[in-house]
Amino acid sequence: MSVVHHRTVHVNGQEVFYREAGPRDAPVILLLHGYPTSSYMFRHLIPAIADQYRVIAPDHIGFGRSSAPSVESFSYTFSSLAHVTEGFLSTLGIMKYTLYVHDYGAPIAWHLALGHPESIEGVISQNGNAYEDGFVSKFWDPIWTYGGDPVAANESALRPALEREAIEWQYTHGVPDATTVDPDAWEHDIALMARPGVDRAQLALFADYASNRVLYPLVHEWLRDSGVPVLAVWGKNDEIFGPAGATAFRRDVPDARIELLDGGHFLLESHLDVVVKIIREWRAASSVAV
Repeated sequence: MSVVHHRTVHVNGQEVFYREAGPRDAPVILLLHGYPTSSYMFRHLIPAIADQYRVIAPDHIGFGRSSAPSVESFSYTFSSLAHVTEGFLSTLGIMKYTLYVHDYGAPIAWHLALGHPESIEGVISQNGNAYEDGFVSKFWDPIWTYGGDPVAANESALRPALEREAIEWQYTHGVPDATTVDPDAWEHDIALMARPGVDRAQLALFADYASNRVLYPLVHEWLRDSGVPVLAVWGKNDEIFGPAGATAFRRDVPDARIELLDGGHFLLESHLDVVVKIIREWRAASSVAV
């Protein structure tokens, strides 16, 4: 089992915490986490694949152990998070990598791919949307409403999403056996989400999420033109990003590998071994130089 290192670097005046394992000269897999978690969601995946790859997982600004500046001192948009991630990669000297995206990690990744398409060697999406198809209306409608009109009433409708019950639900819904999910995962998120000012930061990101949708046609064009290999490995019972978000990749990447597993939003908590096996098979079968 590979040793996992826990490090911090300064990027654009912010501290970015990250986890890293694997040979420094190996092909890079960049793990980009979603809401409301951090690189902690990859704590088991990192050592499981670091025998063959250099695996790097940063915490986004406002998440995990990275800086969480106030909304007055940092612009909490997905463009800003991608800009920090770009600086993070530059600081580490990472020029080529495969993207592994989950939830919020997906739009951050699409910003990176559109800005530096020559850097991307492959895409693994684990419940990370690039199409309108995957949005589950019951979950997303309040977010679209708030983004369009961030008044107090619409904010009040979203605030429960920042609280314990909703965070735990993200881990347990759609999982056939919830006892396979480590409770420490959501407790870790809850504790870090409780930092002063993080609620305002998360509301700002809710408000900005719709801005990612306008990128989708450009992402689809990039996927078609680049020929980048795609693997969508998805918890098919996810009530945030439904399985249609996975199958939609085939529109632009006809030979994309689509795996719909009997799990939920945080698939690695219940299906780690299966996901690792699929990643290894996909990498071996693809023409990517990793």
